Amino acid sequence: MRADIHPETRTLAWTDLDQETREKLDGKLDGLYDYGKTAVAFERLAVDKQQALLLLMRRLVVLNLWDAVRVIDNVYGEGGVGIYFTAWPYLWSALDRRKDFTQLFARHKDNTGGFLEKSRLHATLHFLYVDQGERHWHVHFDLYGPWGSPLTTARHLLREKFLAQHPDWRAISAYFESVARP
Repeated sequence: MRADIHPETRTLAWTDLDQETREKLDGKLDGLYDYGKTAVAFERLAVDKQQALLLLMRRLVVLNLWDAVRVIDNVYGEGGVGIYFTAWPYLWSALDRRKDFTQLFARHKDNTGGFLEKSRLHATLHFLYVDQGERHWHVHFDLYGPWGSPLTTARHLLREKFLAQHPDWRAISAYFESVARP
């Protein structure tokens, strides 16, 4: 997959994405915000939502979890970077079996449960779900890994819990760009 995440704030056209990225997104945005099919929905998203979606997709592909995302219901890239989605039923068991995710301290008061990525210091994934007959999922990036180290745990608690500061797509993108540089 080509790096489609752009630091500029230009809205992307569907044709700006390489074929592999389009194939991975195909069908997952159908009906999002009543925009119609995936290609149209993607093009109508604001740049922060497009960039957030691409960041999350890339990370979930690396973790072999993207295929568990069935349909995306909401995307946000300002005031946090995340998606709400319907998953295929195997997502919970896939996360539960992984050694790089934990359920400890992953639940929020308004959710049934969750999973935290524990093997990274920065730009870690936090899955949350609500059981309402069917499980409804949400995944977002935490800038500091709550399980990464004592320092990142303290930073996570201070910034994201106590100060309610959540990274936008630019902060998450900047992290990935910094680790990609030689």
